[in-house]
Amino acid sequence: METFDAISESIAAEGWRVLPDFIDQETIAALRDECRQLAAAGMFRKAGIGQSAKHKIQEDTRGDEILWLEAARGNSWRERCLARFEQLRLALNRELQLGLFEFECHFSRYAPGAFYRKHLDQFRDDGRRRLSCVLYLNEDWEPGDGGELRLHLDAGATKKCEDVLPVGGTLVTFLSARFAHEVLPAKRERLSLAGWFRAR
Repeated sequence: METFDAISESIAAEGWRVLPDFIDQETIAALRDECRQLAAAGMFRKAGIGQSAKHKIQEDTRGDEILWLEAARGNSWRERCLARFEQLRLALNRELQLGLFEFECHFSRYAPGAFYRKHLDQFRDDGRRRLSCVLYLNEDWEPGDGGELRLHLDAGATKKCEDVLPVGGTLVTFLSARFAHEVLPAKRERLSLAGWFRAR
């Protein structure tokens, strides 16, 4: 419960939290292997921007490949991961009354050099995404490898940012409508599970 309490307290106070070791390294390694196997099998698709009719592929803005995950088609490792997020959802609703209803997520793969320019996760005409989550699956990531998630914490004159290294097991959570963010280019393959807690 301490992990969930820490996230709830940070979201309430600051709107974001970076938490190492959200899930055990055995699960992270299994998810990383699954991600690579599915990518090698051609299951991933180029990610786009926008929603529904406005959705489009725009590689000068976003260069990752993704595979949406369905709980019904999971394996034991994925189920363990999603169960952890379900525990977090219940804790956030209990402590913050956010009205979070479901968790949607996908694997994300950035090839070396790929990036995602500054953006918000909440769509302009759809406010259901409330809390963004990124769980990193990378092994032995070093500062020189790049690929940081840059959170833009202040839209004012100070332009304060927080750069998060994509170390395996680390979870980043932040309010989807509040914080613009971007993914900086990496020198090696960068893997993650990205998701959103949604309200009705």
